Amino acid sequence: MPNMTTNDPFRSPRLAYRLVEPDDEAFFLKMQQDPIALRNSNAQIFKPASKKDARDFMKAVEEALLGVVILLPSPDSVSKVISIGVIHLSPLRQDLAHHRFTEIGINILKPYQNKGYGTEAINWALDWAFQTAGMHRVGICVFEFNDGARRLYERLGFKQEGVSREMFWHAGRWWDDIQFGMLDREWREMQKNKQMGKNKLFS
Repeated sequence: MPNMTTNDPFRSPRLAYRLVEPDDEAFFLKMQQDPIALRNSNAQIFKPASKKDARDFMKAVEEALLGVVILLPSPDSVSKVISIGVIHLSPLRQDLAHHRFTEIGINILKPYQNKGYGTEAINWALDWAFQTAGMHRVGICVFEFNDGARRLYERLGFKQEGVSREMFWHAGRWWDDIQFGMLDREWREMQKNKQMGKNKLFS
């Protein structure tokens, strides 16, 4: 649901979101060259990233159902807005659109991880998916070795739905791919509980 602090649907309490621009190539290359971010979000064989890789990544985000750059707004009129990551919802194939299912992909640059920005961005994307786009189900996947992301998704209310055993080869061993999902009714129940908690706080 829209951010009630600013009434701007493309803002959340600390972040802002905008579409990809042509001059974002350097930023996307920076994300592709972040070894931790790349390892946690990409199953392709680990190798140095090129400008073409950055352009391919940009194109995938642009063609998503929702694909935005995550921004840290400037605290004053002098400082610059900082791009800290991207979040996107997978596109709906025309012959499958009636199922109303999409998957979240998120990348946050290392200096901005573990600050709650990923949590905020995912919650914003869930609001958009269920409130604006009318999705019935939103999925998100995590590699077994990414314990932090796994705990985060569970804390956000995603339910573990499946495991693809030993799907990825990384660091000399096999790892599972773990699939999570959230239904629109589960999301609405969480919103209701949050609102009830706020009402109790101010009653």
